Amino acid sequence: MNESADPDARARDVEAQLTDDERFSLLVGVMGAGDLWPLPDERIPPGVPMSAGYVPGVPRLGVPALLMSDAGLGVTNPGYRPGDTATALPATLALAAGFDPALARAAGEVIGREARSRGFNVQLAGSMNLARDPRNGRNFEYLSEDPLLTATIAAESVAGIQRHGVISTVKHYSLNCNETNRHWLNAVIDPDAHRESDLLAFEIAIERSQPGAVMTAYNKVNGDYASANHALINDVLKGVWGYRGWVMSDWGATPSWECSLAGLDQECGAQIDVVFWQAEAFGDPLRAAYADGRLPKARLSDMVRRILRSMFAVGIAERETVPQPDMAAHNDIAQQVARQGIVLLQNRGVLPLDTDSVARIAVIGGYAQRGVPTGCGSSAVVPPGGYAEVIPIGGSGMMGPTRNLYLLPSSPVDELRKRIPNAQIEFDPGISPAEAVLAARRADVVIVFAIRVEGEGADSADLSLPWGQDAVIAAVTAANPNTVVVLETGNPVAMPWRDSANAIMQAWYPGQAGAAAIMEIIAGQVNPSGRLPVTFPEDLAQTPRPEIPGLGAPFGEATTIDYFEGADVGYRWFAREGLAPMFAFGHGLSYTTFEYRDLVVTGGQTVSASFSVANIGDRSGADVPQLYLTGAPEERRVRLLGFERIELEPGAARRVTIEADPRLVARYDGAAGAWRIAPGSYAVAVGKSAVDWELTAQVELAGRRFS
Repeated sequence: MNESADPDARARDVEAQLTDDERFSLLVGVMGAGDLWPLPDERIPPGVPMSAGYVPGVPRLGVPALLMSDAGLGVTNPGYRPGDTATALPATLALAAGFDPALARAAGEVIGREARSRGFNVQLAGSMNLARDPRNGRNFEYLSEDPLLTATIAAESVAGIQRHGVISTVKHYSLNCNETNRHWLNAVIDPDAHRESDLLAFEIAIERSQPGAVMTAYNKVNGDYASANHALINDVLKGVWGYRGWVMSDWGATPSWECSLAGLDQECGAQIDVVFWQAEAFGDPLRAAYADGRLPKARLSDMVRRILRSMFAVGIAERETVPQPDMAAHNDIAQQVARQGIVLLQNRGVLPLDTDSVARIAVIGGYAQRGVPTGCGSSAVVPPGGYAEVIPIGGSGMMGPTRNLYLLPSSPVDELRKRIPNAQIEFDPGISPAEAVLAARRADVVIVFAIRVEGEGADSADLSLPWGQDAVIAAVTAANPNTVVVLETGNPVAMPWRDSANAIMQAWYPGQAGAAAIMEIIAGQVNPSGRLPVTFPEDLAQTPRPEIPGLGAPFGEATTIDYFEGADVGYRWFAREGLAPMFAFGHGLSYTTFEYRDLVVTGGQTVSASFSVANIGDRSGADVPQLYLTGAPEERRVRLLGFERIELEPGAARRVTIEADPRLVARYDGAAGAWRIAPGSYAVAVGKSAVDWELTAQVELAGRRFS
């Protein structure tokens, strides 16, 4: 147990001393008793803090038990630990919209500190599937449609968690890009395009953060379940990338013991596997396979060593539980994530509000008198003080009972009154267009809050707002031109009223301090700086799949989704097809103006660019200049090559230098097992979004092949 020793050597030494019973015990994780799983499991000792997963340790050798909780938006507690709460962070789409790696690390540290204080040493965080479909119910848990942005933010978040001696996963490996019948979904994609998109995001994130575990997806990939996918796990993850941690299943995603031969190291949520597959795959079946030689001894040892190796590499064996962290400081970080992640999509002059002259404000809809919404499913976090309200909605499938409207206790109405105390503020619930119009006509300015419940286990049928909210917004914007629409959703939405709205803000699910962040921007106390991490289409006809295959099919029906767009996800698809989106990836407005100057680009082995950014407005603010590849030899190809978030005072300027990861310029050649950059001239641009390019240049690259 020498802490300074190599973790691989420590893992080998400890594994060699284990009995077979101890080895097998490390390979199965079981769920604790909670609201959805009320009966305690006999494998979990009394007094263990309960959550999503428990794996017994080996006390005689100093091997700790693994205690796992979901942690997409904070340390979750879906009924496991009565009275326990945690910081409810904004949706990770909001985190990515800040384009701020340092803030992502700080958010990860919030999770790591709070996990340790509760006795947890594994966090099921690091959600990083690319947003291939704007209806995917879990997009709010993911980061973006772009591999580089996704990898950058995910890596920093994972590093922040693991800094506190808590293992983090990255998930869901791979292509869990739709929730419709996810257990029976076959995701089909060209393997080379897969390497250039979703797998590239995982590759870069794993390189940068070395997560202790990788969690597989529910779905199949090219015909094989992700947890039984030899090509993905053994060939790519453990082979080409040399990943040394362990691979765990998602809960209920281990169909058989043969998954171990394809590279899966640990079955998690064993009780749910019994529900779906009628057996614990890594229980008796795995032991039987080992006894008769179908599971080699070397493979069993490798499974165990990988788990032990991550324990020692991250340091969970040396860490004790710590006292409750500074929750006020964590609230500040949650507020900063919301503040930087809110995207001002449109503004025709109403924002920021003139707080000295506005006398009457109508706030309409979205339960704004109570709080702000958050997504539902395994990532739902109980905030300090509990939810402001939980409104059951329900639905089909296993996750149907978890489909609720969760309102975090952060009231936009209350926050507006704090910031503009002299104004007359009237709230209308927005349940009737006619009633809402009456309130709108009495006001100088109207702020409409629009919400949508999205979550795990279901995709949305379309992009419309539910409960007649589009009709309310259309009526209000027609009655009062000074209307601000604040969208609190987990995905892009249709905006049939866009042309009549003065201002539109995308606030995502803004977390426990979200209302304060929204009102800071509306009142002009904070300059908006968020940029879209996903493309907002004009309508579903612009997307690769206007209809989701299998949507509406009975629970349990198999379906296939052909991701024929390949590596051209999101803005890349729009560029390939020559489509103009409603709002582009990278778009976001400010209350000041930034100018880009003096682009210098060099080539050779990859693209390097430097340029100046100047704040030529009259307010301080943050900008996110973005460097794109816009053309390659004999091919139009748009790729984000880099970005940097910078803060500038009025009149100030700063030089920005970006060197592109060569994989972002290259194409993957599966036949050769290598990345290839064709020699020739490449076009690059610096801009404010994937379509708004201000500086352009050509650069010559040498041809090269690399692994």
